[in-house]
Amino acid sequence: MHPLWKFYMPNSKLTVPLLFVGLLSVQGLEAQATASGSKPDVLVLSDGEKLIGHLQSATGSSVVFKSDIVGDVTVDWSKIQELQSSQTFAAIPKGVKLRHDEDRSKVPQGTVAMQDQKLQLSPSNGAQPQTVPVNNVANLVQEPAFQKAFERQSFTQGWTGGATLGISLTEATQKSQTITSGVNLVRPVPDVNWLDLRSRTLFDYNQAYGKVTEPGTPTVKTSLYHIGLEEDWYLSSRLFAFGQALLDHNFSQGLDLQQTYGGGLGFVVFKTDSQELDFKASADYIDQRFTLSSLNKHLFGSVFSESYNRKFAHGILLAQQAGITPAWNDTSAYSAFASAALTFPVYHHFGLTVGALDNFLNDPPPLFKKNSFQFTLGATYLFQ
Repeated sequence: MHPLWKFYMPNSKLTVPLLFVGLLSVQGLEAQATASGSKPDVLVLSDGEKLIGHLQSATGSSVVFKSDIVGDVTVDWSKIQELQSSQTFAAIPKGVKLRHDEDRSKVPQGTVAMQDQKLQLSPSNGAQPQTVPVNNVANLVQEPAFQKAFERQSFTQGWTGGATLGISLTEATQKSQTITSGVNLVRPVPDVNWLDLRSRTLFDYNQAYGKVTEPGTPTVKTSLYHIGLEEDWYLSSRLFAFGQALLDHNFSQGLDLQQTYGGGLGFVVFKTDSQELDFKASADYIDQRFTLSSLNKHLFGSVFSESYNRKFAHGILLAQQAGITPAWNDTSAYSAFASAALTFPVYHHFGLTVGALDNFLNDPPPLFKKNSFQFTLGATYLFQ
């Protein structure tokens, strides 16, 4: 019995008719593709089962193939007997660094044929085919996508991230309004995971505003925001230089505006398809302006920070950051921060975000707080 039909109808008396219909379906798909002028891709497993469809991509260990009958399947290279595709692909060898446009010539490109665990790519210009053992292939990428990754993008392209908004209103003995919002965006160049990053732009904006009023009592106000812009330039796959500009306001700490400008070096501790941990250190100029202008300070300090991002199952995203800012010309004027946010996908681009942001300022004006805490629960729109 053909394994495909045995999978769908075990112990069925209709095995023979279904097998006959299945074979007719495969033949029909081949005939339809021939009539339309494009040959279907064919994947033959080690047990002889044949899949008709389209090759999507591959890594050094497995192949993603979209079957016309069973949909997307992922198969280990070791379980593939033969593979034929009339589409053009780029086979990126392991260990090859692709950072510049001229590096494209290091990568074999063409239509794909695989037998005996060897991948043969035949260029469309009639040049000599190139053969690569499958265990030497880091990624197999569709050729149009490979070429596009080296094209220069406009600044408006390639952004990912999300925007969050939470609102709370109370009309009772007390009247209160609370608004929390945030925008967190990342623009990697190139924006594919099979090429080393050349640069990265990060923008984040977080704000909380609240007011509580009650007859006969003073109004209680909350107002804080953080704006950050960072540009990273990768010196290697692990090491990058960066420049940053940070703006902070916090009413509860008596801080009208803190401006931080500087730059430094960052190091990628580890990076996989699902998670990344970075450490950064910078030298900065810090301008602090308080409610009491006599306490204003001009500081020279550093920002030591870490950031961790992880993608869990079902599209759940974690973003976490923490850091400390010592001032070298005034050791009492240090500050620290920590934040974490979990985003749960709900429907298409919409999700739910639960987050927290904690800020510490060691030298606020008298009667103001050293520490402030912000909790965010709101709807998120994800940019992809």
